[in-house]
Amino acid sequence: MFAFSRPLSIEWGDCDPAGIVYYPRYFAMFDSSTAALFAAALGYNKFEMLRRHNIIGFPMVETGAKFFTPSRYGETVTIESRIAFLKRSSFGVAHALRRADGATAIEAQETRVWAAHHPEQPGRIIGVEIPEEVRQKLGAAS
Repeated sequence: MFAFSRPLSIEWGDCDPAGIVYYPRYFAMFDSSTAALFAAALGYNKFEMLRRHNIIGFPMVETGAKFFTPSRYGETVTIESRIAFLKRSSFGVAHALRRADGATAIEAQETRVWAAHHPEQPGRIIGVEIPEEVRQKLGAAS
């Protein structure tokens, strides 16, 4: 399955007064990493992906994380993201945030749904089938 890594500098706005990353900020970092993973796999950004595939996005329906060691202001870390599974309309992403010394600070996982507007119920969304083109680029078996 497709994987992508990106470096990230820990900014002051990510941290609590002690200079340690405030835990909800990691989930924002992972959300951006999921979008970056798709952009790397597909060759276009999330805005273009929404337009091309007539979806509203891929909302998260489940998440979790294990925290091993804190990240601090000024550190440069690497977020490694990979597709963990692909189903008809849902998929999983696994993330690992690694410090410069190679230590894993956090491991997290997400389950997301490829979602569109409900055709008969305005204001609602539904999971729709992930297009074959996208599945192939994310590494699904034929």
